[in-house]
Amino acid sequence: MQNKHHFYPKNNFRKNFSRSSSQPKQNYDIVRAIEAIKSDKQASENNDISEHVIQNDFNDFLINDQLKRNISEKHYVIPTPIQDQSIPAILQGKDIIGIANTGTGKTAAFLIPLIQKISCDNTQKVLIVTPTRELALQILDEFNSFAKGLQIKAVLCIGGANIEAQKNQLRQNFNFVIGTPGRLKDLIGTKQLNLSLFNNVVLDETDRMVDIGFIGDIKYFISLLPQKRQSLFFSATVPPAVKQILNDFVKNPITVSVKKRETLNNIAQDIIRIIDKSKKVDLLHDLLIQEGFDKVLVFGRTKWKMQKLSDELIKRGFKAGSIHGNKRQSQRIKVLEQFKRNEIQVLLATDIASRGLDINDVSHVINFDLPATFEDYIHRIGRTGRANKKGVAITFVE
Repeated sequence: MQNKHHFYPKNNFRKNFSRSSSQPKQNYDIVRAIEAIKSDKQASENNDISEHVIQNDFNDFLINDQLKRNISEKHYVIPTPIQDQSIPAILQGKDIIGIANTGTGKTAAFLIPLIQKISCDNTQKVLIVTPTRELALQILDEFNSFAKGLQIKAVLCIGGANIEAQKNQLRQNFNFVIGTPGRLKDLIGTKQLNLSLFNNVVLDETDRMVDIGFIGDIKYFISLLPQKRQSLFFSATVPPAVKQILNDFVKNPITVSVKKRETLNNIAQDIIRIIDKSKKVDLLHDLLIQEGFDKVLVFGRTKWKMQKLSDELIKRGFKAGSIHGNKRQSQRIKVLEQFKRNEIQVLLATDIASRGLDINDVSHVINFDLPATFEDYIHRIGRTGRANKKGVAITFVE
């Protein structure tokens, strides 16, 4: 067993990879960007970089005692930079543009002040729109922790779940709706959901929603919202298509930015160039048996490949599971919970899991296949090195 600080074994592994071999042209830009990050990270470690100085602890915020107790039970003491800057502004009723990667604590940054707002006025309603079912479920879990004992109810509106049950919940008293664009649009179309009633709206992971084709739906939702509302916008990047949404969504916003470099500083990154493609699974095997690879998230391009790789690792004796679009929602939830509870060591996933999921203590992210874009790379590796902990990201390049 090698020292846990090594990324790979020194013997058999090196027979099958090279750090100087050429890569296909389509991989070049991503590989070059990773190398640039490594260089930039080394430079930043040798220079003083100004960082946001935390101004508050959670007890300083103007929120009720029950909410403070719920926060304390989650062992939150010092806010993250985006929480420290966003929570007071949201409590003051300001619109927010939050530029932040996953892993920065932005879910709590909007949930805590919105729950406080509802606790003071139970007639208020909040709509939270997010790109994936998994992220919506995660936000619901966080909501349930923060809202405990406050008599505030949320309805989850996502595909892959019983729409009739969701319609029934929407007929009852509720304050929050947390949903994905496709299911929300279905419920609006059948007049089960009236967006004119929602005077608080959160668009979370907006760039991802635009990437996967929901820009028309988002514009449609915005057109149905009341003019008088509090609008909270969160995105890792703000490309031109996202700027179109911003113009119609927020009014006199406060911008809170948590720089990408700050979140990447916790992640050690490396590239492994594969010479013999037939040995690729063996190389992954050799990594996973090393000390320190305790909770590993492996990303690949296709549903079929990740399922096949999961089956192969299980056959080799690893505790592994996979999540992808071919699995039912209940199956995906079950595997995710097993991974969160450390019942399995390796979770294999397509990019369905690369955004928003907050899984504690992921030791390593391994890109078994290169992602389609550099932004996808950033979001994949953001599953590790979260909450100021250290992580490792390893990328296979053929």
